[in-house]
Amino acid sequence: MKTLFSKQLLVGCCYFLFLFTAQAQGKANDISVGQLPAEVKKVLVQYIDLLSTSKNLAECASKFATIAGGSLVNESTDKITLRSSVEPYALKKDYENCKFYAQPVEITRVNVSRTAGSGFGATTLAGTIYKVWIAKKEGEVGLPAPVSIIVPENHKTIKTPKIINIGSF
Repeated sequence: MKTLFSKQLLVGCCYFLFLFTAQAQGKANDISVGQLPAEVKKVLVQYIDLLSTSKNLAECASKFATIAGGSLVNESTDKITLRSSVEPYALKKDYENCKFYAQPVEITRVNVSRTAGSGFGATTLAGTIYKVWIAKKEGEVGLPAPVSIIVPENHKTIKTPKIINIGSF
């Protein structure tokens, strides 16, 4: 009995140590909310607006395709379309749950990283990724949710920021 308790205590301590170090490392590339580029914030606001004003999920998906990028879209730049799994899963989740988040958008945290490639084929984007957390409405329980936006660099046709990760609302 005593050995079982000791093992559980050791596992518990290791788990909390892991969580602490993972969280500390995760914030190493944070910037202040005020340093978020205006063009990135504009795309984030567009996303929240289209989630909250679209009449249905299909309309939302059609609007979202214009600001989506990376692995959220198909590999052709001829006509940007969402991958078949985006609308019924990640976009649907955000569409149904955006009502729980503050509007206008209240940004709580920004993390910056770089990628050599997000997506596939002609729509692969390289550049700076801003992972932006937005707050829940006052009185709603739960943590802020992230949306990842990339500022593409050196792409032949895609020059404006694109949302590359959703579905956390």
